[in-house]
Amino acid sequence: MEGHLARFALLLCITAAAPASSQTCDPKKVNDSPWFHVREMLIGCWTSFVTEDKAEVHILNFATTDDKMFSLEMTNAKPMNLILTSPDTVYGLYNISADVNIYLNNNSTIVLHGNQHHNNVHKQDFPTQDEELVKWARQTFGGVTSFTTVRNLRAISSTGTTGTKPGSRNCILKNEDATEKHFMKIEKIPLASSFTSCSPQQQNPGDEAELHIINIPENASICNVSLRVDTKKIRVFLRGPQGTTWIVLNPQYTQFGSNNDILLPTITHRIPPSYTLTSDNADDVQRKALDIFKVSTFTSYTELRPADSTILLVLVKNDPSATEIVPDPVITITTNAPHQMPLLMQLYTSPDYRSPLDPNTKVQSDKRIYAEISGHTLGDIVLTIKVISCFVRSKGSCPVVKELPFILEACSSNSCSNSTRLSFSLDQLQELTTTTWDLECSVKLCYSEKCGDGGRVKRNLEVTQPCLKPPTPQCFDFGLRGVLGIAFGGFLIGVLLIGALWFIKIKTGYPTGLDMSSTAANLPGCPCSGAKRQPVSTNPSPSENSSANASIGSTQSTPTSSMA
Repeated sequence: MEGHLARFALLLCITAAAPASSQTCDPKKVNDSPWFHVREMLIGCWTSFVTEDKAEVHILNFATTDDKMFSLEMTNAKPMNLILTSPDTVYGLYNISADVNIYLNNNSTIVLHGNQHHNNVHKQDFPTQDEELVKWARQTFGGVTSFTTVRNLRAISSTGTTGTKPGSRNCILKNEDATEKHFMKIEKIPLASSFTSCSPQQQNPGDEAELHIINIPENASICNVSLRVDTKKIRVFLRGPQGTTWIVLNPQYTQFGSNNDILLPTITHRIPPSYTLTSDNADDVQRKALDIFKVSTFTSYTELRPADSTILLVLVKNDPSATEIVPDPVITITTNAPHQMPLLMQLYTSPDYRSPLDPNTKVQSDKRIYAEISGHTLGDIVLTIKVISCFVRSKGSCPVVKELPFILEACSSNSCSNSTRLSFSLDQLQELTTTTWDLECSVKLCYSEKCGDGGRVKRNLEVTQPCLKPPTPQCFDFGLRGVLGIAFGGFLIGVLLIGALWFIKIKTGYPTGLDMSSTAANLPGCPCSGAKRQPVSTNPSPSENSSANASIGSTQSTPTSSMA
């Protein structure tokens, strides 16, 4: 019985230890990492310059190379002046169009062979040092479109697209990734680096962010490592000897932790080390990463010894058997540049920011709209989003653009972590017939007091005009004061009228009213009721006749006496 219990306990221990052991992995030496590709970051520049006759000016600097032969294909290139320089002897086969002119130094060790347009190859006396060569090209042609340093070149060809880059016309030399230049395709001998790599048996669930671990041993050369991870939901743990600097080119896709400084070029800010880890042992590094990100497993572990002081690491894919996919050239300017944090704008109809507005819902132009702009967290830091300007653009063949004034809304740090709130009115759109608009705001990303360009965030906006209601008749609501005021006014008017009539009676002596009964009595034949009518006799009395005759006689004698 005791033997069965012992075997059962041993089986439980093995079962419990299995998941723990699958959390880590033992790295194996490989020629190239199945997860990351290493590229060189060499001196170069890229500008928007073109000459007055629409020709581009490109400089190709062939650095030390192991392969002495290369090919140059420029049959579909835009009109250009191409300057070639190399410190070593190299041999090139070229195939160019009539619009391409090649310039070589008088003492150049570059040997070119071509079947056509031999008169397009010119030799001149110009300097070979990088800065001096750029200065000479600027004086000769007016500027420089691009300067590219290539090492171990096999072939270079034109993609037939414009070689200019929006922005500055000044060629400022710095470390760059030449593969970003979409106007040409460069094929090089793979960079030899020492890799060890592995992946644990237990992998992340499909809905969980990947975790990649990169480790540079303590006895490796101190270098600057640029990291590009063009995939969402990625976490990386970066460990290197003291003095190593990790440059995260697209931090919007990455959550990171490191024992070294991390540089964010977007806002030109340096983040100090978040953790301390002096051990470069693979198991220690892996367990430290699991503890920092609070996860049970990781996706890949890569250990490398850089062969150069400045390199670029590019994540391939989460499939170790996959090869790197180079994206198609992108010439147009996108709303969010690849190195900027992706932003989201959500609209609301009330200042409580509780009920989001559906993108297809129409809003009335007389209503105030509330907006919240937010972005993803960059590692362990918290960024502040600052809105610079907003405008609306109508959709159609003749777009109308109007600047949109806005008011910043108050928001606590807990509610507005990596976000900001604002409100605006659409009053200026009431007189326009367009209903579909693009709402776009330009923002800056700030950390502490340092700010960098955050790009633009866009949102569709459906606007409808408010319904005009027919005017309703006004109803006067009289209160107690109003009623008393009207009564008093009527009383006062009556007093004044009575006083006026009394004044007229005193001054004129006439009655202010007519005695209708006496008047009616003096009118012969008046049918008015209430007047006493005298009976009319058909035979007048002698006294009445005499009075009447006397009266007639006196009337008739007046003219006679006057005539006498």
